[in-house]
Amino acid sequence: MATKSNHPWWRRRLRRGTCTPHSEVADVSIAPAQRRVDPRPVLDLVAAEQAAARFLAALDIDLDSESLRDTPRRMARAYAELLTARPFDLTTFPNDEGYDELVLARSIPIRSVCEHHLLPFVGVAHVGYLPGERILGLSKLARVVELFAHRPQVQERLTKQVADWLALELAPKGVGVVIEAEHLCMTLRGVRATGATTVTSTLLGALRDDPRSRGEFFSLTGAH
Repeated sequence: MATKSNHPWWRRRLRRGTCTPHSEVADVSIAPAQRRVDPRPVLDLVAAEQAAARFLAALDIDLDSESLRDTPRRMARAYAELLTARPFDLTTFPNDEGYDELVLARSIPIRSVCEHHLLPFVGVAHVGYLPGERILGLSKLARVVELFAHRPQVQERLTKQVADWLALELAPKGVGVVIEAEHLCMTLRGVRATGATTVTSTLLGALRDDPRSRGEFFSLTGAH
C-alpha cells in the first residue's frame, strides 16, 4: 500500500523532476541558465463547486436567488486562483564581476491562505541574498515568494521555505527573508485585532552568522 511522503510538497515535486534543483544535476557554476518551474496542482473544479454548494447550504445560505446562484462556482475558482502559483522560468546568470554585496528586493506583495481557517493573509516580503557564483534574475525573487505563498500556509513555514529554496537553487553565501503580513483570521474573527501585523524572518549563511551582514540586511528591510 502506498504511503504519503514525509517531504513537503515542493520537495516532492523537485524529486519528480518538474523543477530539479541545480545542486542535484550539476555544479551551480555550470548549471543551465534557465529552467521551467511549474508548480500547478491537479484541480477538479467541478467537485470543488459541488463541495462549495454543500458547504454554503449547510450554513443555511439560500442559493436560489439570482445573486447567489453562481456563488459556488465563483468560490471554487477564487480558491483555485489563491492556491495555484503561476509557472515561471528560473533564470540565473554567471556572477562574472564577482559581486559580493547584498542583493535585496523589498516590499514584494504577498498573499496567501492560512491553513487553519482558509482565510487570506496579505502583506509584503523582503528577500535578499549574498551572491556566490551565480546571480538570480530579480523578478524571480517575487516568483519564488508566489511559488510558496499560493498554498495553505503558516507564515513561519512560508518564510523558511522561501529562504531554503533560494539556498538550494543558488548556493549563495547567505539568504535573508522577512515577511510582514496581516492575517484575516486574526482581524475578522476571534480576537478581531484590526491592524495587527505579524513579522517573521529566516536568515541563512553569512546573513545569520556575520553580525555586520545581518545588521545591514535588517537595516535595509526596515525590520528591527
